[in-house]
Amino acid sequence: MQYWSRYDSFAPPVAMNSTGESAPFELDLDLIRRLDRNGPRYTSYPTADRFVEAFGPESFRSWVEKRNIGGVTRGLSIYVHLPFCSTLCFYCACNKIATRDRSKADKYLGYLGREIELQAALYRDRPLVEQMHWGGGTPTFFDSGQLGKLFALLRSEFSFAPDGEYSIEIDPRTVDAGAVVALREMGFNRMSLGVQDFDPEVQRAVNRLQSVGETLGVMVAARNAGFKSINVDLIYGLPRQDLLSFNRTLATVTGAQPDRIAIYNYAHLPSRFMPQRRINEAELPSPDTKLKLLGLAVQRLTAAGYVYIGMDHFARPDDALAVAQRQGRLHRNFQGYSTHADCDLAAFGVSAIGAMGPTYFQNHRGLDKYYDSLDRGALPIVRGIELTADDLVRRAVIQSLMCQFALCKEAIEIAFLVDFDRYFEAEMDELAELARLGLVVCDPRWINVTPRGRFLIRNVCMIFDKYLRHDQEVRRYSRVI
Repeated sequence: MQYWSRYDSFAPPVAMNSTGESAPFELDLDLIRRLDRNGPRYTSYPTADRFVEAFGPESFRSWVEKRNIGGVTRGLSIYVHLPFCSTLCFYCACNKIATRDRSKADKYLGYLGREIELQAALYRDRPLVEQMHWGGGTPTFFDSGQLGKLFALLRSEFSFAPDGEYSIEIDPRTVDAGAVVALREMGFNRMSLGVQDFDPEVQRAVNRLQSVGETLGVMVAARNAGFKSINVDLIYGLPRQDLLSFNRTLATVTGAQPDRIAIYNYAHLPSRFMPQRRINEAELPSPDTKLKLLGLAVQRLTAAGYVYIGMDHFARPDDALAVAQRQGRLHRNFQGYSTHADCDLAAFGVSAIGAMGPTYFQNHRGLDKYYDSLDRGALPIVRGIELTADDLVRRAVIQSLMCQFALCKEAIEIAFLVDFDRYFEAEMDELAELARLGLVVCDPRWINVTPRGRFLIRNVCMIFDKYLRHDQEVRRYSRVI
C-alpha cells in the first residue's frame, strides 16, 4: 500500500444509481427558502480559507519526494491559471487582472514557464497527465501561438495520456473558428464557455456584451473541430434578470445542446470582490424571484433531457460526468466535479491551488510576489495545509455525499478504523433534524440524501465540517442557494 492510497484513493461503495438511471431530485423552493444560509462549496476539505503559511515550498517538496518513493504510478492532473481579461465583468469573483496591455501576456508566460520547469524537475519520472484544465481570467486573452507554446512546454516536461481530458475556458468574444481549430490541434478536447445570460439589459448591467451568434458560432466550430465535450456556464440572480428574459436564455442554450450546463448562484459580496461594487444593488432580483429563476432553470434543463449531477451542474445522460456518477466514480476538486479521483493536482500560475498526497497548496495571489519568488528560483507557494487524520475521514464523508448523495458507514469504518456512529455522535444528532425535514434518510449502515435534499447538499455536508461551529465562521461564504 502506498503512503496515501488508503486515504486519497478511497471511494465508498455506492448502492444508489447502479441501474444506470440518473439520481432523482425534487426542488422544494419553500424548504430551500427556509434553510438557505452561508456555506462552503467544498471544492476541497478543509476549504482554502483554512490554509496556513507554515506550509510552503519545502513542505511541498517533501511530499513530492514521498510520491517518488517506491515508483508511485498515481496519475496527475494539471491546472494552469491564466489571469488576464481584456474587460472586467462586474459579477466576477475570480482572481483576474483586467488589462489591454498585451505585453503583460509574454512576461507572464515567461514566469509561468520557469514555474513549470521548477516543479517538473522535482518528479523522478515523467508523471502521466490524465486530466488538465486551463482557467482564468480568460485563457483566450492569449493568442493561439502563445497558448501553443505553453502546451508544448508542458508536453516537454510531462507525459500526456492519449485518452486524457484536456479542457480550457473560453470567452466566445475572444476566439473565431480558426482559433478553435488551433486549440483542438494543440490537444484540448473539452471546452467551457462563459455565457451567464444572453439578455442585452442584463449584459449591460454586468459589463459583458456577448451576442448569441458569436457564442453559438464557437460551439459549432468546436463540434466541427472534434471537441468531445462543451460546457456552458450560466448565472442566476444577476441585475435586471427576470423570469421572461432568463427563460429566453435557457431556451437558446438548451437548443444548442451543450454536453454540460452549469448554473451558478450569483453571490453578491462587494466587500470581498471590488468589481461587484459597480453593480446597482437595486437592480438585483428579490430573493423570491431568485428562487423562481432557479426553479425555472431546473424545469427547463430537465425537460431538455439533462440530469442533475449536483452543486449547480447538469449534464446529458451520456456525458462522462453523468456516467461517473451512476458508476460511483464521481469526484469533486478545485475545478468542480471530475471523473478522475485518483490523481494528484499540479497547479501553475498566480493564485493556483493544487493537491499532493494528503496536502493542498496555493501560489501567491499577486503578480509581484509570484514573480519575485520565481526570480529567486523558489516555487511561488505561499500557503497550504497537511491534512490530519480527522480531516481525511471528514473529507471522505463530504466527498461521498457531494458526489453520490449517499454514504456507506461501513466503508468509512474499514478505511479509517473508526466506529462511525461513535466518532460522529454529535453530527448524527444534528443530522436527525435534517432527517425530520426529509433531506436525508439514516439507517444503521447508510446515510442517503433524499431527492428533496439534493439541492441542499451543502447543508448536509456542513454538519460534518468541524471548522464551522460558530456563526461568525460561516459569514465569509456565499449563500447555499
